[in-house]
Amino acid sequence: MCDLVRTHAWRDGEEERFQALEQDAFISNPSNDLVSDGINAVANRLSKWVVAALFGSVLLLRHDGAALWAVIGSVSNSALSAALKRILNQERPVATLRSDPGMPSSHAQSISFISVFTVFSVMEWLGTNKLSLFLSGLILALASYFIWLRVSQKLHTTSQVVVGAIVGSLYSTLWYITWNSLVLEAFASSFSVQAAVFSVAAASALAFAVYVLLNWFKDD
Repeated sequence: MCDLVRTHAWRDGEEERFQALEQDAFISNPSNDLVSDGINAVANRLSKWVVAALFGSVLLLRHDGAALWAVIGSVSNSALSAALKRILNQERPVATLRSDPGMPSSHAQSISFISVFTVFSVMEWLGTNKLSLFLSGLILALASYFIWLRVSQKLHTTSQVVVGAIVGSLYSTLWYITWNSLVLEAFASSFSVQAAVFSVAAASALAFAVYVLLNWFKDD
């Protein structure tokens, strides 16, 4: 009888230890986290294409001088990010994932520039109403998610994406204000200014296309 009790007690103890191990394994590597990590990794890879498609759609819908000005601003914003990276020369959180510096995040800076310009365009088209506020909030939420992915994938630190987002947003705002306050009037009244803006925008777009072909098809 005592042996039977001890046997049951031993089995109960083993079952409890086995259940504890299962719980520990689930906590350390839950299936939900695996699925979430996979989705985030795919979203991170697609983010640049989604943002580029959004920006391209806005430019096609505008098809005006401001769209040309935005192309120049987007490319110069990317150049500014590259220059800041070299000056600050701060390593990424996992240096082996990327060889270039991480401060500021070029993705965060570019996404912020494009998102802020898109929000300005939406507000310009629709005015300030519920629809424009909803669309603007949706755009900014999507941009924030894409920017956060750079941290979740350990490609940047939080400070690197925050700085990139701030610089990109400020640059976009200043670029948009410069168009409306300085360039627009000259663009509307002078053919030479129109030709100059078009030429610089075309050269910028070509340079960016070459950059895409050389870099964007590399593995993230």
